[in-house]
Amino acid sequence: MTYTITATAVRRAARAGLTVAAVLLLAAAAAPAPTGPSTGDHLFLMVTKGDGRSGDTRGTLLLCDPPQGHGRAAEACDQLAAVGGDIGSLPPEDGYCTMLYAPVTAQADGEWNGRPVEYRQTFPNGCVMRARTGAVFALES
Repeated sequence: MTYTITATAVRRAARAGLTVAAVLLLAAAAAPAPTGPSTGDHLFLMVTKGDGRSGDTRGTLLLCDPPQGHGRAAEACDQLAAVGGDIGSLPPEDGYCTMLYAPVTAQADGEWNGRPVEYRQTFPNGCVMRARTGAVFALES
């Protein structure tokens, strides 16, 4: 919906004792807020090699309507949908990881089903992170 202020409306408002600025303010207040793209379920994901305070950081915005953001976005969205967006509740995947200590910190901030999501976890290595978070933090794919 578009509101147009005509010269006639401005003259009438001036006769009524309103200023042009007041007319414009009233028109702006009556206009509906512009609608942008749907915010939907979204998470800003970051993976930092190291303990999270320094190191190589990669990040992306995961959108789930439609799935986009990284190579396994559809799979990540499906996994998150299965646990209601609670990353800590993702079921661990089967597999074996070495006991090599090369920490990685996974972090997610965003919104899922209208609720804020904040997640931060440091894992002993990337293999353990992938086993515990599935496709969600698979940013290299």
